[in-house]
Amino acid sequence: DNSLDLSNAGRGVWLVKVPKYIANKWEKAPGNIEVGKLKISKTTGQKAQVSLTLSDAIIQLDPSEEIPKDHRLDVSVVTKQTLGVFSHMTPNAGASGSGTGTENGTTESEKLYMEGRIVQKLECRPYADNCYMKMKLESIKKASQPVRKVKSLEKIVQNFKPVSDHKHNIEYKERKKAEGKKSRDDKNAVQDMLFNAFEKHQYYNIKDLVKITKQPISYLKEILKEVCDYNMKNPHKNMWELKKEYRHYKEDDKKEEKAENSFSDSD
Repeated sequence: DNSLDLSNAGRGVWLVKVPKYIANKWEKAPGNIEVGKLKISKTTGQKAQVSLTLSDAIIQLDPSEEIPKDHRLDVSVVTKQTLGVFSHMTPNAGASGSGTGTENGTTESEKLYMEGRIVQKLECRPYADNCYMKMKLESIKKASQPVRKVKSLEKIVQNFKPVSDHKHNIEYKERKKAEGKKSRDDKNAVQDMLFNAFEKHQYYNIKDLVKITKQPISYLKEILKEVCDYNMKNPHKNMWELKKEYRHYKEDDKKEEKAENSFSDSD
């Protein structure tokens, strides 16, 4: 059932490449008309000259679209390749197609045929006459037309008018301007703010201290270098903490109490 019918395996066939405009015309054509005539001219000692002339019925399928009528076919021999043309048809349909299911649930086998072996390749080319040049000019003009065009509006379109700047961006810019305009406070006042902050937490990064003191970052760093140490190692890398002489935490008080008690015991 799956055997290949090789009765036409010895038949030589041509593989012809045609321009797109010819293929479109042939696809639109009904199956009962002549699409063209093939002419083979043989001269002794020279290659055979092959030409294709489209029929008037094909040309008149779309009179508004003018296409060349006469074409030449450049022939090339197939070498180092084995190419064939195959067809298949189902027994019931009697036409090309794939297998279909039967009432018993089995799949009908396809009949496979080898229609011939490709012996020559041909490429269909139009002659460079006025009709062809005109057709190419129209295709170039059509391809060069932009898909989108800019149009001038007589009235303002409110629905699609873009926002020049969003509200949150405006607020952010205003806030940055206000921060930049702030003058430097008194050095002692800034130190008091820093000491109050370090009573709550032992470590701060520079961004948090800028928010707390509301001072320019360069001015704040000058003061921090006087009263704070900058940690370069983990676990508090890139954080500021008070210098030892300014620290006063509960843990330090407990250590001092323990030292006093041990000193009194020794006495």
